[in-house]
Amino acid sequence: MKIKDITMIPLFTALIIAGAYIKIPVPVCPITLQVMFTTLAGVLLGGKKGAAAVGLYIVLGLIGLPVFTGGGGIWYVMQPTFGYIIGFMLGAYLTGVISHGGQPTMKRLVTACLAGLLVVYVLGIVYYWMISRFWLGSSIGIWTILTYCFLIPVPGDICLCVLTAVLGKRLLPVIKHMNAHSV
Repeated sequence: MKIKDITMIPLFTALIIAGAYIKIPVPVCPITLQVMFTTLAGVLLGGKKGAAAVGLYIVLGLIGLPVFTGGGGIWYVMQPTFGYIIGFMLGAYLTGVISHGGQPTMKRLVTACLAGLLVVYVLGIVYYWMISRFWLGSSIGIWTILTYCFLIPVPGDICLCVLTAVLGKRLLPVIKHMNAHSV
């Protein structure tokens, strides 16, 4: 790995951590800026390195550092919202693969961001329902989960995806230039 990668991966991990604390409190699933930073990691770093940045975030949280929206520790996997965190890593990977799979046009970048977002929501909602139902013994309905964990946050997250695509379009040439001149 190049020195640039060794610095960029933890930098994005730090942005993801900061994004966990920039939140709009909504019942059930808080809205955070993590989607923007995890997606931007995929766009700028590519699939593997973007997923590595999110993976480092997950490891830090699971070893007990309070980096997740609700704290940290190994038992956080039993939180209903942990599925979104898993989704962030897989979403960053997919976003990066699509973003770097050809010319980084706005259409490609927006598609990549929305595809990654879809992964986050699918994993997040399914995990939320499963943990609520089978671990917590809650009879929370699918419509309640869809309302609070999809319908309320998705318009903002779509806007963040578009913003991420715009930022990516502007920053990718800078990253490419850095790669061309790195040792």
